[in-house]
Amino acid sequence: MGSLAILAKQLGYRVSGSDQNVYPPMSTQLEEAGIELIQGYDPEQLKNGADLIVVGNAMSRGNPAVEYMLDNNLPYISGPQWLAEHVLKDKWVLAVAGTHGKTTTSSMLAWILEHAGMAPGYLIGGVPKNFEVSARLGDTPFFVIEADEYDTAFFDKRSKFVHYKPRTAVLNNLEFDHADIFDDLAAIQRQFHHLVRIIPSQGRVIAPASDNNIHDVLAMGCWSDVEYFGEGNESGIGGEGQQWRAEPLTPGANRFAVYLNGVEVGVVDWQHAGLHNMNNGLSAIAAARHVGVVPAQAIEALCQFEGVKRRMEQLGEVAGVTLYDDFAHHPTAIETTLDGLRKRVGKARIFAIIEPRSNTMRLGVYKDKLAGVCADADQVLWFQPPGVDWDLQSVAEASPVPAQVFQSTDDIIETICAESAAGDHVVIMSNGGFEGVHQRLLAALEHRSASSEAANG
Repeated sequence: MGSLAILAKQLGYRVSGSDQNVYPPMSTQLEEAGIELIQGYDPEQLKNGADLIVVGNAMSRGNPAVEYMLDNNLPYISGPQWLAEHVLKDKWVLAVAGTHGKTTTSSMLAWILEHAGMAPGYLIGGVPKNFEVSARLGDTPFFVIEADEYDTAFFDKRSKFVHYKPRTAVLNNLEFDHADIFDDLAAIQRQFHHLVRIIPSQGRVIAPASDNNIHDVLAMGCWSDVEYFGEGNESGIGGEGQQWRAEPLTPGANRFAVYLNGVEVGVVDWQHAGLHNMNNGLSAIAAARHVGVVPAQAIEALCQFEGVKRRMEQLGEVAGVTLYDDFAHHPTAIETTLDGLRKRVGKARIFAIIEPRSNTMRLGVYKDKLAGVCADADQVLWFQPPGVDWDLQSVAEASPVPAQVFQSTDDIIETICAESAAGDHVVIMSNGGFEGVHQRLLAALEHRSASSEAANG
């Protein structure tokens, strides 16, 4: 919604908006764009005569602003529909869908097109460091969008991505998620097939060769060209060959070779780690080729890809302790993030601070899997957030590595300051503001370092 607000501002509209909790980096970006931010949902904000109210999918009946809007017959629309009607209708849309990696892959794809001189428009749910802004209209017909399967609005329960009508679609992966709105995996697969149904026959689907859940979606019917990607050689639907392959050249896959139809087309050498990032990059290269970017040019762009804020973003290093911020919202995301970091840092100690904040995590759907996905950490600090009605202590007790449960972020900060030492890596995982623990911990580590220097000096 923040990115959409920026696009509306670029189109010349006067834009304001509200949220219950507004925090960086999006709040900073909106303020810099001159968009008025309103804390909370007081209906008074809707008495300014707005021509249109764009309703986010987090809004539901009972919200005071929503009730005022309906009671007074104010004009409203969902975010995805507004986007379709005002931005995407004449565009070649490149959509990136999947349970994991949407933000990172769409950022990679937008940067590849930018590097190739194609000046794309884009809308991304995070802030790509190569652009430092999460959305723009662009100067060409090409538009990259992060395509979410979450529902559109309280009055439109279709997945958001069906509004986008892509010509190029990346289906990166598919697992059960969003347990608050989907009953099971099959319900999500149906929504993904709704997306596949609207891709033109001259369009293209970029799909992982090894993801059976995506295979099942495509087996329901696909009327577009499909290109498969992944590590190793596998077949797609009906034994169709895998066109794109990546081969790690280092343990952390920060260097990997790219193959198209069995022929090496280049090597990506970048600052990112993990097989998940390698596969994200491979799918972005494949999608960019559909709009005319040759693989060598896409690979050159990825070598300059700086990443996305809050996606394993290094916040700082204090006295040899390195602190990262990551958006991990699902057990698989936690596992792949820690695996990538472990491969990058070798035997160095890793502290994982995790807030299970997503709706799926809050409902406890994956509580039996959480302990095992942290095996690559040396110590796990679980935060029991308000509103989670199941006890994380069982996760800590089942952990293969030392783990504790905290009710206070102050206690988390105190523990890290007491136990961390030079050479350690601390990764904070949450899809929310997490009480500002990131900057508070950084400040506490700096204070510890200054106090130590003073005592020794």
